[in-house]
Amino acid sequence: MSKIKIASEHYAWVMAGCIEEGEPYTDKIGHMAKICGQAGFEGFEPIDKFMYSSYDGKVLQAEMQEAGIELSSVVLLDDWLNPQETAAEREAADKLIDFLAEFFPNAVMMLCQMPTTREDATLIERQDNLISCINEISRRAVAKGIKCSYHPNSPETSIWRTQSDYDRLLPKLDSSVIGWTPDVGHMAYTDMDPVQMMRDHRALINHVHYKDMHEDKSWALMGEGIVDFKTLTQDLVDTNFEGWIIVEDECERSVNEPDQVTIECGDYTKNVLVPIIKG
Repeated sequence: MSKIKIASEHYAWVMAGCIEEGEPYTDKIGHMAKICGQAGFEGFEPIDKFMYSSYDGKVLQAEMQEAGIELSSVVLLDDWLNPQETAAEREAADKLIDFLAEFFPNAVMMLCQMPTTREDATLIERQDNLISCINEISRRAVAKGIKCSYHPNSPETSIWRTQSDYDRLLPKLDSSVIGWTPDVGHMAYTDMDPVQMMRDHRALINHVHYKDMHEDKSWALMGEGIVDFKTLTQDLVDTNFEGWIIVEDECERSVNEPDQVTIECGDYTKNVLVPIIKG
């Protein structure tokens, strides 16, 4: 029996404008978890900025239990522009590490950098700084029993978006403490072959992100684009991947219909991906 589980990510609600305080979904993990459960997902991956007062671990445990799902992972999103973390960055990282260690020790801490600038004059320096910071954060997390993974992204201001960027990044991850989260949509967006990339670097993969894209590089509803999820999923099954596939969606409808889009992604997951996983 495969040990792959599938969760939904926070992005549909981010598209709905919920990341700022006072917006409809701020601090509403219970609602999001409920929708994920209704969609048939086994887990939910929020961003740390969503959690606010829900950093109360007992509250979050109750919300996950009520929804009938797990907290698969939490995204730690920050800048990491310097060779070492700033005081604020270290405080945020350690807060999440301690929270997971106490309340959700089986959840993955997924690190993701906020894209800011890709100026050539500083690109290599910024890449080195990022690597230094995330490796150090992961050492502290692993010392407390937390599994870590790094997620590159593809906006034009991202420092990790091209094949050459990945060729530089992946060997520099301290694989004793941190793995790689391939986001198949981000790789497709910058003309990489997600299937081949994941085959070439399978040993580093410990967490996975799925999202779909049209040929014109606009984001697609899950299953309506060009990303080959069937082959990607079969490869994970065939190589005995144990962990989470996180389904996210950035299609245009996510802006106004985050709940419905999550339900439809769940339908695709149940109808197409789960049969592959269950064999």
